[in-house]
Amino acid sequence: EAIQSFMKKNNIVDNHALQTYFNQRIIKILEANNKKMIGWDEILQPSLPKTAIIHSWRGIESLINAAKEGYRGILSNGYYIDLVQPASFHYLNDPVPAGTKLSEKELENILGGEATMWAEMVSPETIDSRIWPRTAAIAERLWSPSTVRNIDDMYRRMARISFLLEEHGLLHHKNYEMMLRRLTNNQDISALKTLVDVVEPLEKYARHSRGVKYTATSPLTRVVDAARPESMDAREFAMLVDSLIANPNDQNQFRVSEQLKHWKRNHLELEKIIAQSPVLREIESLSRDLSDVCEVGLLAGKYYVSGTQPSDMWVERNLELLTAAKKSRGQVELVIIDPIIKLVNQIKKSDTESK
Repeated sequence: EAIQSFMKKNNIVDNHALQTYFNQRIIKILEANNKKMIGWDEILQPSLPKTAIIHSWRGIESLINAAKEGYRGILSNGYYIDLVQPASFHYLNDPVPAGTKLSEKELENILGGEATMWAEMVSPETIDSRIWPRTAAIAERLWSPSTVRNIDDMYRRMARISFLLEEHGLLHHKNYEMMLRRLTNNQDISALKTLVDVVEPLEKYARHSRGVKYTATSPLTRVVDAARPESMDAREFAMLVDSLIANPNDQNQFRVSEQLKHWKRNHLELEKIIAQSPVLREIESLSRDLSDVCEVGLLAGKYYVSGTQPSDMWVERNLELLTAAKKSRGQVELVIIDPIIKLVNQIKKSDTESK
């Protein structure tokens, strides 16, 4: 009632106008102390002084509109590293995309961006793996022209930076294997690592909505916590499959099949570990599916290189199997499946073209 009475007395028509009134008073206090106001998009209301800086969580369009209105701005949308998205996504998210129509003065209003890390789903053990090395890619994005977009070269250099970061004491590699040892109850981690190397935590806010209630004291010690935000093994496998599709020769088939054979036989070893470590049961079916999808991949590779056409039933049945295997378990998902689907679809395409 006191607030409503205050609004009526001062002719403040709604909550947005009330926030602007508050900001106008705060900004005077800040300026008197040689400080600058930075606020989320919501502060951008009529009568907001131009000295305020807009911190845009809504996106590039909001940032650009603020710049056109004469406000300086910082972009955080697209740089939320707690959402466990791939480095390539962040790297291609430029605050001023190529072709943006802004005057020179308006361009000067866009100050850059900020990598943002919300901490609901991190612990001292996992925080380095959530920040690094992907944030290095964001840093390069922000100091580079928007025309710099070579993803493959970015990943090549990010791998080197990741090594150097560990050399300087960061724990994104060291803690990974330590967490796997705890999950196996100090057994051999090789089989578990093989699986976890090809899974990723659910992106964005999906983990919040999968039936697990988290509090400030919830232990973050499961496979989903140990798993890295981005599987480099899966990325390398996707590149191998692309090479096979482009050049279906024996050498490329060998490289793909050797990797698939390694993953296929992994479940036999991992199920022994799971039997001794109940905490891993939530990903047991995921491990079994890894073996099954690799069998499909091996057959698909043989069909593709030999030019032999499988039956339509084989194609449809295995596409269904692959799609089903993409379902998350334990709030992680297998991320080598899409390249195998791509290979099976390539066989299907070749069959259609030959008819």
